[in-house]
Amino acid sequence: MEFQDVVRKRRMHRRFTAEPVPAEAVDRMVRNAVRAPSAGFSQGWAFVVLDRPEDTDRFWRAASPASGRDMSSWLAGMTTAPVLILALASKAAYLRRYAERDKGWTDQDEGRWPVPFWHVDVGMASLLILQTAVDEGLGACFFGVSPDEVPAVRTELGIPDEFEITGVVAVGHPADGGAAGSPARRTRRPLDEVVHRGGWTSRG
Repeated sequence: MEFQDVVRKRRMHRRFTAEPVPAEAVDRMVRNAVRAPSAGFSQGWAFVVLDRPEDTDRFWRAASPASGRDMSSWLAGMTTAPVLILALASKAAYLRRYAERDKGWTDQDEGRWPVPFWHVDVGMASLLILQTAVDEGLGACFFGVSPDEVPAVRTELGIPDEFEITGVVAVGHPADGGAAGSPARRTRRPLDEVVHRGGWTSRG
């Protein structure tokens, strides 16, 4: 598939068919994910692949909210995904890396970081998973785990304390239906509203 087609066709799918995802496609997704850039080549990421029904069921039991706003429509579609890929970030890996001799810092002060690059880099890796899914003729959706459910997911999947859950990518063959996403209610902002050339305001 041409690259522009991959970009144009990428969207968040929220319901999937029962057709299995080929193992080769899953392997390609994670192989491409680790080609993402990372600050200082820290590579402070890890991926937990759940591709068996008993494992995806374990995730959903731990991650599904017990109360709060009604998520039943969203869950009814998302729980049909045959593959879940948890994208994890290690802040410690970045702090350690930038305390090494070639980076010039002598401490691991988190305050040196203007933004949490560990999550930024894992987000870029996740986008490569999303794009690879499109190239494989599959659908995918990136979503987060509520802070209230993070401890249960950690325990259920044995995630080490060093790693935070940046998000989860659900993958499968797209099916009709599922909860409508925000693009169904909002229009894409035009480029001239979001792209500022030469500075925020034009020099005229």
